[in-house]
Amino acid sequence: MAPDSTDEDTACPCGSGSDYLACCGRYLAGGETAATAEQLMRSRYTAFARGVADYLLSTWHPATRPSRVKLDAAQRWIGLRIVGTEAGGENDDFGSVEFVARFKEAGRGHRLQELSRFEKIAGRWYYRDGDHR
Repeated sequence: MAPDSTDEDTACPCGSGSDYLACCGRYLAGGETAATAEQLMRSRYTAFARGVADYLLSTWHPATRPSRVKLDAAQRWIGLRIVGTEAGGENDDFGSVEFVARFKEAGRGHRLQELSRFEKIAGRWYYRDGDHR
């Protein structure tokens, strides 16, 4: 999904407090890549919230990438909270991000808590795998 003119004033779904285009929109549009594991995690959450399966596949580590991502249109992503990070900075090759993502499905609230692992390959961060908490 490409950004449209209404995205300029839209808060980013990742909860950063920035507008979409200045935050995750620049990654989902393909113009930039995330500099940290947390930025990639936030942008992947935004891709789930906006239904951008291609971005999810392109940021999935080649060793663990599925052949396709099926997004559930019945899920409405409503919030992201970063619990903590370990490494994953601009000068690191590995990092982890623990998060809680909230969503609604059939009018009921749910939460997903995961410790996600990331790896940088050739200067670009990828989601490797994660453990649900």
